[in-house]
Amino acid sequence: MISESNPLRHFFQEVIERNYSEVGIRSSEVHCYVSNLLTEFCETETLHKIRNAGGRPLSDLGEMLLEADPVFGPAPSFDYERQVRKHIGDYSLFFSGMFPESINHRRLRRARLENFVDFVRAGKESYFIVSKFEHFEYAKVAPLFLRMSQDFEKLVYGLNQVKNEMEELQHPITRKAREFLM
Repeated sequence: MISESNPLRHFFQEVIERNYSEVGIRSSEVHCYVSNLLTEFCETETLHKIRNAGGRPLSDLGEMLLEADPVFGPAPSFDYERQVRKHIGDYSLFFSGMFPESINHRRLRRARLENFVDFVRAGKESYFIVSKFEHFEYAKVAPLFLRMSQDFEKLVYGLNQVKNEMEELQHPITRKAREFLM
C-alpha cells in the first residue's frame, strides 16, 4: 500500500483531474479512484494480485473471469466474486487506457482490435457487476462503480490522454525546456 502523502499519488491526481475534466468526467470521486488505481498498480504485486488455486498470479483476463465465477468456477463466495470483478475492471481500465498496444500484441490487427473490445467489455461488465453489490459495506461505493461502468469508454480515453501527457513529459525537448525554466 502506497501512502496517501506519496508524491506519485499527487502527480497522478493532478494529471487525472486535468485530462478527465477535458473528456467530460468531472467527478472528484472518479478522479481519486483512478489516481489511486494508477498509484497502486505501480507495484507489480497489486497488478497481479488475483491468483489461481495453486497460487499462480493471473494476468490473463479470461482466467480471471473464470476465477470470479461463484457458481461454475472456483470463487468460494459472492464476496470473492466482487473482489475479482473489481480487479478485472481495474486491470482492464489500466491496460486498455495506458498500454493498449500490450493487449495481445502478437496477434493480427483485426484480432488485436477484437481483443481490445473484449478488454473494454470485460471491464465495463465487471464494474457493473460490482455496482450491483449495493448493500451493507458496499452501499456507499456501488454508485461509483455504476458510473464507471457507464463511462468506461471515456475513462479509457481519458487514461490514454494521461499516457500521452506522461510520454510528452519524458520527451527530450520537454525535459530541456523544464530544465531551462528551473
